[in-house]
Amino acid sequence: MSVYDFEAVGITGETISLSAYEGKVLLIVNTASGCGFTPQYEGLEALYRQYNDQGLVVLGFPCNQFGGQEPGSDKEIADFCKTSFDVDFPMFSKIDVNGDKAHPLYAYLKKDKPGFLGSGMIKWNFTKFLVGRDGEPVKRYAPTVKPEEIEDDIKAALAA
Repeated sequence: MSVYDFEAVGITGETISLSAYEGKVLLIVNTASGCGFTPQYEGLEALYRQYNDQGLVVLGFPCNQFGGQEPGSDKEIADFCKTSFDVDFPMFSKIDVNGDKAHPLYAYLKKDKPGFLGSGMIKWNFTKFLVGRDGEPVKRYAPTVKPEEIEDDIKAALAA
């Protein structure tokens, strides 16, 4: 099993098989528009623009499970991301990342890279997962880790 075995609904309503990103390095992030970490959209977009032609794709998954910081509709989220941060990387429909209704992709990512003390829970918005070209999770990053701080890991994954 790999991330390529999953599908998700794009922010404009279409079902997208993650196999469409096969052979790419992925940075999968649960996002929110009203979070203290929301300015990380700028760093995520900068990484996407800098490394997309080498095979990096950032995938944003809005989530409203942390402090109600993503209450808007998918259209409102898409508009916010575009107008506030000029986000061009793929965004998906709002999902849950924890609990009984957690998206299957996140259940897989959390099982493979359980995080601090092996809890398996996503603790907050802007938790990041780096996935290699083979579709296997490489590393998990806490929300406090800024996108630019993982650039070396992204370069290594692109070179692998």
